[in-house]
Amino acid sequence: MNVKMRQAESKAVYKDRKIIVEPVFGQIKTSGFRGFSVRGKDKVSGEFSLVCAVHNIKKIIKSVVMGQLRPQFDNRLMVET
Repeated sequence: MNVKMRQAESKAVYKDRKIIVEPVFGQIKTSGFRGFSVRGKDKVSGEFSLVCAVHNIKKIIKSVVMGQLRPQFDNRLMVET
């Protein structure tokens, strides 16, 4: 593994991983999730999907509240009577 990590390609991949993936796990842990409450790969996969969905929804809500994201509504769906 040490030899592999000395290669320039491996360093570039690991560098991107630190920026893209690792902060999300830290944010999830600081929000209170510390372990799974179920057993089995399928159940754990479902629980982790739920945790990730909640994390993404929280990020969207924060963006809307901070004014970084403005929700747009499609007026074509409005039906006039």
